[in-house]
Amino acid sequence: MSGIVGQNLGRGSGLVKAGGVGADSVTGASIADDAVNSEHYTDGSIDTAHIGATQVTGAKLNTDVISAQTALASEPADTDEFMVSDAGVLKRIDYSLIKGGGLANADQWRVTTSFTGSAAPIASNWEQNDSTGFGALGSAMTESSGIFTFPSTGYWLVIFKASCTQTAASANNNIRIQITTDNSSYSLVDNSYITPEDSNRYESASCFFLFDVTSTSLCKVRFDVSMDNTGNTVVCSSTAQSTGSTFLRLADT
Repeated sequence: MSGIVGQNLGRGSGLVKAGGVGADSVTGASIADDAVNSEHYTDGSIDTAHIGATQVTGAKLNTDVISAQTALASEPADTDEFMVSDAGVLKRIDYSLIKGGGLANADQWRVTTSFTGSAAPIASNWEQNDSTGFGALGSAMTESSGIFTFPSTGYWLVIFKASCTQTAASANNNIRIQITTDNSSYSLVDNSYITPEDSNRYESASCFFLFDVTSTSLCKVRFDVSMDNTGNTVVCSSTAQSTGSTFLRLADT
């Protein structure tokens, strides 16, 4: 009798109910390869354990996978992360390691009062540029008795410009940039000569130095003027950059 029932159940369409099939009775070998389609999956039933490690390829990503996300409305924080391909291997990288692309600091100072004779260094009457339209970028330089301190380490371009007039022709006026890396001994790193052909003529010159500032407490800069004729005058102004310095931070050290 049980054999006849088994035959009828096997032949009659719709005669086998779910409750009539024993647990583990239907094996993988009894299911056709194309018997189960995605329409039979329960939403959320496929978990990460059932996705192969290399199954999600670039071709599976929609073209708006990035642009469809909420936009970041400000510069990323240093700890914000980006995904990069390191020789074909996906890795993350903090924004602090890739940011850049512009000056972080720019500042300008000038000597406000003209003086005669040499000065090593030019120790007084310095002010930060305050002319209409001037704009400093980032933290400012600080100055004390003609010694300039940098607000941060980095590669800094230092520019010194001076204007001179003299009472005698062909007398050299030497302008100089001097630096220290130990907050003690200073070294000459660049200089320029101003030698007017005639007396009572105004001339100017500039000099430049790229300073690797590795310590804000030890690395300083100052500016000197040496006159062959003590009656020669360094021309300065409180309204124009006649004699002064410019500081540009180019990159991290």
